[in-house]
Amino acid sequence: MTPASRRINEVERACSDLAHDGLPVTFAAVATRTGTARSTLYRNTALRTIVEHHRHAPDGPLNPITDEIATLRTAVNTLAEQVRRHEQQLRSLRS
Repeated sequence: MTPASRRINEVERACSDLAHDGLPVTFAAVATRTGTARSTLYRNTALRTIVEHHRHAPDGPLNPITDEIATLRTAVNTLAEQVRRHEQQLRSLRS
């Protein structure tokens, strides 16, 4: 697991735990639970998306499923971006 994927999982877990405990999902609370700087949560698009999703997520029976889908989508997008960067690096090495 890459560090980016690990951090995404930590943030997702913190958001889920806060919501499960009936606590508000805030950037400060997530930062405290994960040991991640608030500025990192705001600047990293994937992490910010996860926190904002949980802040505005409606309660309901499908909430855990939609949370998992959102997490997986974010992870896939992060991996796709890494693959694009690596392909670009390979192309520049071949030139």
